[in-house]
Amino acid sequence: MSTLSNAKVTLRPSATRGHADHGWLNTFHTFSFASYSDPRFESFGALRVLNEDRVSPRSGFPTHPHRDAEIFSYIISGELTHRDSMMASKAKSNGPLNPDDYYVMKRGDVQFTTGGSGIAHAEQNEHDKETVHFLQIWVLPWKKGLVPRYHTRTFNEGAKRKGFVTILSPLKGGINASPEEEKAAVPLVEGTIPIHADFLMGASIIAPESKATWTIGGDNTVRAKYDRKVYVHLPIRGIGAKIRVADQQELAEGDGAFVKNVTAGQNLVVESIGTGEAEVVVLDSN
Repeated sequence: MSTLSNAKVTLRPSATRGHADHGWLNTFHTFSFASYSDPRFESFGALRVLNEDRVSPRSGFPTHPHRDAEIFSYIISGELTHRDSMMASKAKSNGPLNPDDYYVMKRGDVQFTTGGSGIAHAEQNEHDKETVHFLQIWVLPWKKGLVPRYHTRTFNEGAKRKGFVTILSPLKGGINASPEEEKAAVPLVEGTIPIHADFLMGASIIAPESKATWTIGGDNTVRAKYDRKVYVHLPIRGIGAKIRVADQQELAEGDGAFVKNVTAGQNLVVESIGTGEAEVVVLDSN
């Protein structure tokens, strides 16, 4: 596996993101979303939305529709309850989750929704005291009109401290998956959530003065090998985290970086250079 000798890494400072504080919701937008619009930041590969949200206790997003988007929430702290037009909310997760259900989610949990032909849902912080902090991410699927579906999974924090953990990988059946393959929902990378896109997501928690390496495109996982587009994000946890990406750009909490001119199989090295641990999310797209 080769290093990123020709990569171009462009900083996306936190202060330049779209921002809105609605009282119950404090949100930052990496890409155009709601009232924030910037033609320079509409998408990056299949990645369409990356919002860093904080929702106050006993509040949240009322029921609203989605279609033709792969939507997922990465919980950083607090609890988030998801209710929708298909199922009622379930009990709080206390261990391994049933991938086909969803719960009151906590740190380490990821819930994934295929909006497909159409679904309506609400996301609420039903806790009495704690704010929920999470990333809301949307990816454009490889085709429209898919059957709506949910997946929920817990990703071990200890594993993230040892290196990048792959969270999403493409559906094994691919763009022409049969109904049986769609129902089976087998991902290309075992233990991940399947996504209808040539897309990977990973996360790592990197101790100060340590490094973690993300293999772009996974281990021969993606279809598009060349001109991959990788976005690196460092959430705001207020613990003094700071990272260096590919020996080119330094990111403080809330910053991101666009990584271009890279090929599947190359190594993206992220070094933790702050005083606090760095929880790093990578979004790897065709």
